[in-house]
Amino acid sequence: MITRTSRRVLPAAVSAATAVALLAGCTSGGGSSSATTAASGSAPAAAAPTATPTPTPTPTPTVKPTGANDPALQAFYGQQLAWAACPPTPGDGKADTSALQCATLKVPLDYTAPATGTLDVAVVRNPASKTDQRIGSLVLNPGGPGGSGVAMVKGASTRFDGPLHDRFDLVGFDPRGVAGTSPLKCLDDQARDGWLTTDTPGADHGKQLADACQAKYAQVLPFVSTRNSARDMDVLRAALGDQKLSYLGMSYGTYLGSLYAEEFPDRVGRLVLDGATSASMSLAQHNIEQSAGFERALKAFAADCATKNPCSLGKDPDQAAQKLADFLDGLKDKPLKTSSGRVLTSTAAWNGVLGRLYGGEKAWSNLRNSIGWAMVRGKGDDLLDLADDYNGRDKSGRYDDSADAYTAIHCADGATDAPAGDQLQAALTDLAAKAPLVGKHDPMAALFDPDCRVWPFRSTEKPHAIKSAAATPIVVVGSTGDPATPYAWAEKLAGELGNAVLLTREGEGHVAYDRSACIRTAVNSYLVDGAVPAAGTRCQTD
Repeated sequence: MITRTSRRVLPAAVSAATAVALLAGCTSGGGSSSATTAASGSAPAAAAPTATPTPTPTPTPTVKPTGANDPALQAFYGQQLAWAACPPTPGDGKADTSALQCATLKVPLDYTAPATGTLDVAVVRNPASKTDQRIGSLVLNPGGPGGSGVAMVKGASTRFDGPLHDRFDLVGFDPRGVAGTSPLKCLDDQARDGWLTTDTPGADHGKQLADACQAKYAQVLPFVSTRNSARDMDVLRAALGDQKLSYLGMSYGTYLGSLYAEEFPDRVGRLVLDGATSASMSLAQHNIEQSAGFERALKAFAADCATKNPCSLGKDPDQAAQKLADFLDGLKDKPLKTSSGRVLTSTAAWNGVLGRLYGGEKAWSNLRNSIGWAMVRGKGDDLLDLADDYNGRDKSGRYDDSADAYTAIHCADGATDAPAGDQLQAALTDLAAKAPLVGKHDPMAALFDPDCRVWPFRSTEKPHAIKSAAATPIVVVGSTGDPATPYAWAEKLAGELGNAVLLTREGEGHVAYDRSACIRTAVNSYLVDGAVPAAGTRCQTD
């Protein structure tokens, strides 16, 4: 768990001039922990804004804020971060965090009305190890939506050692609604257990979450969009003292980076987008293509399993995936017991299996064993553990806030438009054709993940191809066997951006930087020295 910073909001009646004066003194760092969090895991009472106006149902502004040139935003852009030692948090584990520094960035709740309220953004940095050769800051995002940039930097004790950490301050921030920045936790842990693992979700499944989120966070939900987080990232860039942004974003972080390039083309430095997704498709189409990616990865894993001994999926590589899917679907009628007293439902088992496919071939041995314990021995503990890991549930039964942030950010990003009637039937037919195994368990859940159809707020954000006018080419990285962000998306994004180069990793698993020395060398050279990879560069997995 990352320390949650309190949300400080200016009264609605505060004038712009008063807001500027108040912000001049808002440079405290480190944030504050939520001492009032209930044992059940419900959000503390202080988590809701206390003095913001009622938001409009269309939070995306029609008039684009002008960033640092906007007089109403100058106080935000001119603030100084007060860096201090990071307070210890349970999520730190045994990691050495002594070199890390934490601060709080003040940003407007609503960029079109910056005097009406503010949010506190949690920020952390790991200073460059070679201070005499320091280039500037490298902002990192791990994906999601719902992933914590603060946790990414805190957990990366050696991950970026070498050229990146030598020359850059490694900086992470928590986007809106995530971890230390106005965290969203709509359901308590007991309710979350049932909500995530049920095989009979019911017609009001999505509404249950939507209503709970609206009851707690109605004032902030319209403003947790990725576009607003991209604007926060530009305020952060200025507060860090960098003229241009250097950025490494993974998975969903590629969307955050793409929107930044669209919103602030003149401030783009060197951007790397690894595990790319495109903003030009609807959520339903996105989910169909992603399901197809997992279908391919599931078949690759099962076929490999059939060549190993032991393998509970049989010896026929062509039938192994079907045998696994039949077993997982059969858990709807015969869920497995576990030693904890909980049961392994079909939904939980599918989550555990698909979640493990993110890890690529190095995770296959563990997955093979977990499936064997369930299929042969009738023990669901291992697969349930994998599902818990995927869902953000720890051993004590507490969930992190990533699941609700995932839904709220997607819905604020414009995922509220959904196919209906003939379009819905066509989408379901497409899903069945492209992912007959993965999509069969619950086609509607696969198509509407998350379910924004009943979300209380409507966004004006629409799917569109993002163009880049950056002076420096953006590096887009794709992996040919990526189940979560299929390689075709990296090709698509690189083409849509225009001023971009595609770097390819051959192999299974999600994102490339940690899976290939060749990719790391190319990315590091680009970020540190500006050496753009040659078009068509392909790397092997380690």
